Amino acid sequence: MSGEVNWNVADIMTQHNRYVDHLLDELNHFKQSLHQTVQQLFPLPDIVEKCIWRQCIILSNHSFVEGFASVKVCSNEGRALMQLDYQQFLNKLEKITNIRPIPNREFVESYIKAFYLIESDLERWVEQHTEYSPQQLSSLLQSTSSNTTSGSSTTTHHQQQQQTGNSTKQRVLSLIEDFAGRK
Repeated sequence: MSGEVNWNVADIMTQHNRYVDHLLDELNHFKQSLHQTVQQLFPLPDIVEKCIWRQCIILSNHSFVEGFASVKVCSNEGRALMQLDYQQFLNKLEKITNIRPIPNREFVESYIKAFYLIESDLERWVEQHTEYSPQQLSSLLQSTSSNTTSGSSTTTHHQQQQQTGNSTKQRVLSLIEDFAGRK
């Protein structure tokens, strides 16, 4: 669903995307089904219900990262929109589930913030964040590398930046491949 969103926007948005509402509607429907069907047949202990919700939240968080990792073109304003979407999701999710703190939220927040890193910082970030799949890490690298070489004033300076960026990109891709081989 987030694949249908235009993330290459020029302005900071103030309204979240509709896919967030759709996901929240599905979770609300699940909550109603859980209470109407399962609870009527046999009462679930509170700890079991919380465990079910924690797993739903973790799966939702992974869906957010997978969706964000599939984005091919995204502006910084688009990254801000990702943050807005996820924040809206968290605010409404707490009301639906009564789970606090939201488990695994750092998984999504850290991934979004990583898009703002320069390549040298991204290399350290990849080394420290082995919880992401190689595809998610590669997508992050591809997206950020296109933004780090823009804005140079001279051709020579631009070429030097590009060469440095390419060697950093190769090191990080090699690191991701090594990581993939260990999993």
